[in-house]
Amino acid sequence: MSKSVFLELIEVKSLTASIIPFIIGTLFTWYNYHTIDPVSAVLFFVAMLLFDASVNVLDNFNHFLQAKDVDEYRNETNIVGRAGLSKPVVLSILISFVGVAGLIGLYLVYRTGLPLLWMGMFCFAVGFLYTMGPKPIADTPFGEFFSGVTMGFVITLIVVYINTYSVFAWDWASVGKVFLVPLPNTLWIANIMLDNNTCDLDEDIKNDRHTIVWYLGRKNSVNLFLGLNVLAYVAIVAAVVLKIAPWTTLLALLSIPLVYKQAMLFAAKQVKTETFICSVKILVIGGLAMSLSYWLGIII
Repeated sequence: MSKSVFLELIEVKSLTASIIPFIIGTLFTWYNYHTIDPVSAVLFFVAMLLFDASVNVLDNFNHFLQAKDVDEYRNETNIVGRAGLSKPVVLSILISFVGVAGLIGLYLVYRTGLPLLWMGMFCFAVGFLYTMGPKPIADTPFGEFFSGVTMGFVITLIVVYINTYSVFAWDWASVGKVFLVPLPNTLWIANIMLDNNTCDLDEDIKNDRHTIVWYLGRKNSVNLFLGLNVLAYVAIVAAVVLKIAPWTTLLALLSIPLVYKQAMLFAAKQVKTETFICSVKILVIGGLAMSLSYWLGIII
């Protein structure tokens, strides 16, 4: 297996969807709690990337096995069929990634406490049910919700918890603050799935996958995509107003023209090979702008 095929199999570009919430969670922790547990943070970062990559591998593998459009999708679109990958090799990669991520996770549970176990079990359940079972989450109208909440919010919550487990309070106020700060990333991550499903609408219809785009239609899905981008910036302002993010975070609003450009490119054309990258770029642009502006508030 070549490096390029491996990177496509694990969908390396989409790993940004995990990295940015991790960064936001770390910054939030330092700003609000003034503490970081470097050992727990590094271990979780590794486990997080491995598990995220394993979900991508599982997604590609299951879509390959379940494809009804054999000639076009299975043999020409899906990386497993297009690259002629061996099923045992793909399964070995999947099992290795999940195994290592699971072992690291169990050690972190031992290190920080049972709340991490419940959050980890939720992530594992969503990760596997996302593409497995009689009706995978990815094939339903709830794919955007679960991908956004799990990767945008729960990852950030885990990062905050493993760094502050001895003092973190499990109450609505504390969890609500953690929810609001990464909300822009939650919405941008959901938009990656929405972008993907909008581009794949015709393919999904052929393969009997009824995503939210199947119900809303292409035009309404594009409008939803644009609306979630607007809501993301509203959340940034709200976090500053509520003083759970430094005022410098408002500098992230300077990224609006760049995000607007990508959003308009997607609105004009929903072709996966050309415009799926738009939602990824929006996450990177918006997420990095928010991270850098938040970090600036910490150092000054």
